Amino acid sequence: MATGGFAKLPTGSVVVALNLPSPTADGTGPVRVLVHARNRARALTRLRNLGMRAVYLRGNAAPPTPDEITAVLHHPDGLIWRTAPDNGVAPGPVQELWHPIRALLSRPAART
Repeated sequence: MATGGFAKLPTGSVVVALNLPSPTADGTGPVRVLVHARNRARALTRLRNLGMRAVYLRGNAAPPTPDEITAVLHHPDGLIWRTAPDNGVAPGPVQELWHPIRALLSRPAART
């Protein structure tokens, strides 16, 4: 199951962060996805509409950090990702820059 969490903003909207298994076979590991929406249900619906059907948020074990919230609020789509940190909870030093979600979806699918 994916770990994740959310943060409610003063405007009433939320930022949802989820650590998901990598959809590719190149060994990049799990990815951390951030979604900005009016509420948690809409954030998860945005991901499901992109084809991530089995995405659920159970609890608030890994909420987005203030840096992650700033990153997603400044992105025009409000939906970004990058490689998840090894510990799966809070990122330490920056591993890589944030990518728009279309960069993740355009990667080739894993082959079995």
